[in-house]
Amino acid sequence: MDEGVLRSLFGLDGKVALVTGGGRGLGRSMALALAQAGSELALVSRTEAELKEVSDEVGALDHERKIITIVADLADFAQIPRVVEKVIGEFGRIDILVNNAGRNIRNPAENFSIEDWDAVININLKAAFLMAQTVGRVMIRQGKGKIINIASLTSFIALPNMVAYCASRGGVQQMTKALAVEWAKYGIQVNAIAPGYFLTRQTEPLFQDPKKREWILSKIPMGRIGDLKKDLAGVVIFLASPASDYMTGQTIIVDGGWMAD
Repeated sequence: MDEGVLRSLFGLDGKVALVTGGGRGLGRSMALALAQAGSELALVSRTEAELKEVSDEVGALDHERKIITIVADLADFAQIPRVVEKVIGEFGRIDILVNNAGRNIRNPAENFSIEDWDAVININLKAAFLMAQTVGRVMIRQGKGKIINIASLTSFIALPNMVAYCASRGGVQQMTKALAVEWAKYGIQVNAIAPGYFLTRQTEPLFQDPKKREWILSKIPMGRIGDLKKDLAGVVIFLASPASDYMTGQTIIVDGGWMAD
């Protein structure tokens, strides 16, 4: 396969990608991958300093790559239309949504408060749906688009002290299927990525505990955690690109083999 064919399948030149939770961790990693594949970027995060760091990284890769940053807390649902309107105002379109913003609160189920439940469900599931719905309306008018929801191993398995997180990520997987079925007729593909363990601010405390780190690594046949610099790049580019045009409603697990063992 020659370079031109590969570029037509996997290249994202001229595409506009909106990445929520794009200031750090998985979101930052996927945003950089999309930029390297040619996409213009709109990044959303609650923290302006983190957005600036990612913007500077993208600028170092390509000074001509257009990138905008939007400070927003998507748990305040009223901000979601504002975010989408700003992206449309700057670019005129949205080709790719990476629905990544999320959080986790760990507590035993018997002690899990209503406030903590709502905090997790509201950002991981409700805000994810509202963002997909708002961007989906844009994509319906366009007649095409790619929505990439971020699920988790806990879309498939349960882990202790994570009842709200497990519920929310299971919901993301089912939401992905439902949207895929409804919106296929509009030329929109809706898929999900279910990452295993990567070293992020959210998971760092686990890896600082030798026993927890040993237990996690014992579950991964590859014997290592995911590398943010490379292990999500290929799958997010694939799902954002024409190479995945005949694929929808699927969840791709990126976990070093955990779910296969």
